[in-house]
Amino acid sequence: MTITHAISGLTPLLGLTIFFSVLNGVMFNVAVPDIAAEFDLLPSGVSWVVTAYISLFALGSVTYGKLADRYPVRDLISVGLAVLNLGSLAGFFSVNYPMLIFARLLQASGGAAIPALAMLAATRYFPPEMRGRVLGIIAATVAFAMGVGPILGGFITKTFDWRYLFLITLVTALTIPFFRRRLPREPVCPVAFDGWGLLLMGGAVVSLLVFLTQTVWWLLPVGLVLLIGFALHIRRTASPFVPPALLGNRLYRNTLLASFLAMGTVFGMTFMTPIMLQSLNQLDAQQIGLVLFPGAMSGALLGRFGGKLVDKRGSRPVVYGGLGLLALGFLGLSTVAGLGPPVIALVLVVCYIGFAFSQASLTHTITATLSPQEMGIGMGVYNLFFFMSGAFASALLGRLLDLRVSALSLNPFLMLPGASLYSNLFVLLSATVVCAAAVFRITFAPNRHGARHSV
Repeated sequence: MTITHAISGLTPLLGLTIFFSVLNGVMFNVAVPDIAAEFDLLPSGVSWVVTAYISLFALGSVTYGKLADRYPVRDLISVGLAVLNLGSLAGFFSVNYPMLIFARLLQASGGAAIPALAMLAATRYFPPEMRGRVLGIIAATVAFAMGVGPILGGFITKTFDWRYLFLITLVTALTIPFFRRRLPREPVCPVAFDGWGLLLMGGAVVSLLVFLTQTVWWLLPVGLVLLIGFALHIRRTASPFVPPALLGNRLYRNTLLASFLAMGTVFGMTFMTPIMLQSLNQLDAQQIGLVLFPGAMSGALLGRFGGKLVDKRGSRPVVYGGLGLLALGFLGLSTVAGLGPPVIALVLVVCYIGFAFSQASLTHTITATLSPQEMGIGMGVYNLFFFMSGAFASALLGRLLDLRVSALSLNPFLMLPGASLYSNLFVLLSATVVCAAAVFRITFAPNRHGARHSV
């Protein structure tokens, strides 16, 4: 496959499937109240529509990355898209809540292939000098889908019924033959698969995610025990699910931590901003989506530019630029919390552009720390941490919002004193981004001989 052929054919396919994958996760957030009303569920019960999806999606993302070391990417993505669409059909015809949860689990188990294998394809089939551009397109698409999702989800749920949200994802079935034509034919590699490692890691991930999102306290020690068991297992196995040397790679490990901190704040922003707009501005789902849309469009348009910057100047300056925009945007939201929707929408533009720049450059940095043999599992673990950061941030902010401690404003420039609760949490998000930047700088600072790591 020539580079020109790959760019002209594979890149749009990756963007299209990533768009619908993100859309499938975001749209259902606005439909949760309607689902709860139809099945007469408490908030803790209906939240499984989101929790079950996130848990299996996070686990599936690393599993597909590992399987890509053994099986051809074209076969894995074909299977993933087929299962995703089966789940979509099951969801559309669901008549009770257990059937709905089953459909969402099917969607998650298939849809997890899309981000994992799309990023792997960007790093495996494109030369280093073009990866930033492709990753920038992916980041821009994610930003756009995160903004469009609430608008589309609110419109469909309000105009038709929440079940019609499942039909949107069926578009991805059309991409299967194109992926099979564009992706290269690769042999099956006789690499051992560590099933016990997958079970231990999967049990730990699901336990900790459910603990974070549902506050089921007994799952915390269960998750920690399984995590310890996984750590011991991979040190005693000849072909472990995650090689210990991967997490022993300081550059990879620290960039993973910086990404977890930074991307978690973005998930936190998308979780908290609609709640703030509903609480302080009394906006409905469609109006909230319209406030988010300009920022999402800006991130989508400029995300490609950020990817090109990575190719030209390296990822380090783009990381700092993106994180700087995120920190500035969160401080801006902290200052204007509670003001008119147009003002909030303008500040969100800064946040979304920072997100698009940060995601593309941090992902590019991750790929630069991995050897070709580690690329599949390395990108899989990155996707796992990416989605876990969202669950952690949303759960933490949800608990802090429940406490409603807002007597003292941390931002002296807050324009509306009654919005101090949300203002303080945006200050927290900004401080977390600064911590991510500090981790990144310490990791890639010049060594004692004055040499820098090349990223």
